[in-house]
Amino acid sequence: MIPFAQTQYGRSIAGIFRQASRLLLPSGCTVCDRPLNDDPVPFFCRQCWANIRPLQGPACPRCRRPFASATAVTYSPTHECHDCRTRELYYHDVWAPYAYASPLQDAIALFKYQSKVSLADSLGALLIQTIPRELDADVLVPVPLHPNRLRHREFNQSLLLADGIREALRRPISYWNLVRTLDTDPQISLPRSARLQNLRKAFALRQPRAFAGKRVLLIDDVFTTGATVNECARVLLEADAREVSVLALARSIGRGMVPDSSLPAVAYPTANS
Repeated sequence: MIPFAQTQYGRSIAGIFRQASRLLLPSGCTVCDRPLNDDPVPFFCRQCWANIRPLQGPACPRCRRPFASATAVTYSPTHECHDCRTRELYYHDVWAPYAYASPLQDAIALFKYQSKVSLADSLGALLIQTIPRELDADVLVPVPLHPNRLRHREFNQSLLLADGIREALRRPISYWNLVRTLDTDPQISLPRSARLQNLRKAFALRQPRAFAGKRVLLIDDVFTTGATVNECARVLLEADAREVSVLALARSIGRGMVPDSSLPAVAYPTANS
């Protein structure tokens, strides 16, 4: 059972207390330090939060990593990026609509590393705004944490994101079947080559038959190399899952690919665009 404080109702009550505390103890926006008054998102002013824009332009049809130039798909609309062409991938496709850059990067850091779970609803809303109509699944599966890390953090950020979007997708969450069995070094601390080997056999299923024939949507906070979700997908496919897709809040990209906040929002590219 999801703890009460991590449920949508519990976070709504926390929001009421947060608004009251702002009146008694004024605080500033995490990014610009502008005083927060009736701003709906915890720790961020309206203007800074509005600067979070979806990625735009040509992208890999499988992992949706943005291409630096439209030339990449001018003569081959189905052209995949280097990683998708050269790595053994088990997931079918990836949706990660936002760049892992400020102010979203700041929000994820507060949420994930400083236990600001009141941000879960706002981060989930960002995902809901960009979920394409063609994205469908039978079950949502948050990427699990090892018990040691879960005890230290006291919550799984991917589970909170999944809880925030399940009503929009109208799909159940399976948060206990896929488990992390190895307490490996954090991916962020490793070079790219080591990340791909770090997670081998790090995940397992308690009841493999539960996923047979199912379309699974893995939920994570940040898509970097894809090594974590790829290993999860491998385990799920070995249990006869029909297909595994990935939905992450943000992705690591080059600084030059971050959308300009001065431009109007553009719909995130789909597989058919």
